[in-house]
Amino acid sequence: MTKITKILVFGNPLVRKDSLPPSLITTLQKKFPNIEFKEFDAVEDLQKEGRNLYILDSVEGISKVELITNIDILEVNRILSVHDFDLAYTLKLMKNTNMIDRVTIIGVPINIDKQEAIDQVTELINSLCKK
Repeated sequence: MTKITKILVFGNPLVRKDSLPPSLITTLQKKFPNIEFKEFDAVEDLQKEGRNLYILDSVEGISKVELITNIDILEVNRILSVHDFDLAYTLKLMKNTNMIDRVTIIGVPINIDKQEAIDQVTELINSLCKK
């Protein structure tokens, strides 16, 4: 059985297409009191979170909540300055430098209804905990 103790929640409440994951924290914390849902925005601090990461984040181009375990499929935005480092780039860099062993991303579609997101994320977390 997988022991999930913490899920890092990415997103920006001020940006509509990126605001849903942080808005789910309170509800998910009630449903999973033994899991810490940690709002997270500084990718440069990711290495402090351990070698096996669980992440909840918005994902473009999907229609339902999906589990992503192969970070090689993540699209990296074009990097023009140090301010352009995004989550996908950071995860790939950490993997290539052997700083992490495993990443499990719970991807939330950008345009999904909040209750539907809660239901689908809950189902996915339950299935992860049973493995």
